Amino acid sequence: MKTTPTRTRLAVSALLVLVVAAIYAPVRHHAFLDLDDAEYVYENPHVLGGLTAEGISWAFTTFHAANWHPVTWLSHQLDAELYGADAGGHHVTNVLLHAANSVLLFLVLESLTGAAGRSAAVAALFAAHPLRVESVAWVAERKDLLCALFGLLALAAWTAWCRRGGTARYLAAAALFALGLMAKPMLVTLPFVLLLLDRWPLGRWRGRADLWPRMREKIPLFALSAASSGITYLAQSQGRATGSQEAFPWLDRLANALVAYASYLVDLVWPSGLAVFYPHPNALGERVDGTAALLAALALAAGTAAVAWQWRRRPWLGVGWLVYLGMLVPAIGLVQVGAQARADRYTYLPTIGILLVAVWGASELASTLRLPRGVPAGAAIAAILALALVSMRQVATWRDAPALYGHAIAVTERNYLAWNNLGVWNLNHEQPQEALRCWEQAVRAKPDYALAWFNAGLALNRMNEHARAIAAYVESLRLSPDSADAWGNLGSSYRVLGRRAEAVDAYRRALAIRPDHPVALEGFARMGLAPPASPPATRN
Repeated sequence: MKTTPTRTRLAVSALLVLVVAAIYAPVRHHAFLDLDDAEYVYENPHVLGGLTAEGISWAFTTFHAANWHPVTWLSHQLDAELYGADAGGHHVTNVLLHAANSVLLFLVLESLTGAAGRSAAVAALFAAHPLRVESVAWVAERKDLLCALFGLLALAAWTAWCRRGGTARYLAAAALFALGLMAKPMLVTLPFVLLLLDRWPLGRWRGRADLWPRMREKIPLFALSAASSGITYLAQSQGRATGSQEAFPWLDRLANALVAYASYLVDLVWPSGLAVFYPHPNALGERVDGTAALLAALALAAGTAAVAWQWRRRPWLGVGWLVYLGMLVPAIGLVQVGAQARADRYTYLPTIGILLVAVWGASELASTLRLPRGVPAGAAIAAILALALVSMRQVATWRDAPALYGHAIAVTERNYLAWNNLGVWNLNHEQPQEALRCWEQAVRAKPDYALAWFNAGLALNRMNEHARAIAAYVESLRLSPDSADAWGNLGSSYRVLGRRAEAVDAYRRALAIRPDHPVALEGFARMGLAPPASPPATRN
């Protein structure tokens, strides 16, 4: 294998850092977003307290945010130690991590293949692509970057073990893999990726006789993946983050997964219309487009057939394609988490496989056509610059809530979440009329959206339109009858209008759900009444 001079590695690494810095420099002045940043950082006392013994213990024992990712919590705590609640500092850490991942990707690929130019092209395309923006410009998605960082380091350690052996190298790879899983469990497929790399470029899997030895050596890694998967399912189930069979039928999940696989490929080639949230058709009361799912299935089948056909002659084609398909499995929606059809952040690692296929394929085509060396290099530079320019525009949409949600509304249809969150921003900035307009749009897009009905009630209360607020709260409670906040606010609207009996009933319902509900307790005090006694605790 050809050895790349250290000077070349340093030069490429420096250029990758410069590309990332040029694209993401504006995020230093971006704000936190109300989409998860609050529970991950600026309203989380366990994070804002910094790296304390209590905070570290919490990080390893909590299922907060429906996940178990202690390494991610420790990273946010370290940032809080360094920057406090300054959003700019937290954003800069994300940028540094993405730059590090881009450099690591180049070094790992170059070490595996000895192809410095092609490895540099893959890393630069990865660094500059607009699909990366969500993971980098969103503080709460720190977990993507940390997961990739430890995953790439684990891959480097594994490569070293494959070539030079040694218990210490094996344990280092396993430890780094475990850290990656503790940042984000998306990395559970890494043992399968290592198995593919045994085929190419490591050349450790040449025939059937090699398969079991290659799998056997990875059993501890598969065990880590299984443990992480179990903990993640438990955390997301307890956090009620997983969608039910009734809300997301299995056939629709499969159809949406096929469409998502194809959509990510389209976005990789033509990254237009990227948004923070893509509503799942089932969440809008619709079915996944069967024609789109069928076409996606045919396209994926054709790609897989081509891979099988070329498996021996062009193993890089199969490795890249299967890395893409396999690494997306945890986030493709077969286990539905949230109400999105897909998300740009899920592509952070999986699309490396397709970038590898594109670069190695283009290099082979250029060689077949005997093009001058400058032609493919120039084409690669042009593609990187074009992607960087699109990424810069995409970064600008993440500067604050109005820009982010306004962009999502513009490029997607019936984006109820974007309308709702834009309404929250408007109400927090004393614009109740505009907030109400946003929530009207949200329930027009999704009539059964209980949260938007509740928020509309807040805006109407702020505008002293309590009769209309009552109607909004009643509709919210029809859709979500266990909302203590909706019952409490409904009681307050009744009280303001002098409807005491209805106010008392609403307050009692709020306290039955949450005995310490502040709005209900305050409501009884304002009416000069004692709140009902809490029911006695029962013994099993």
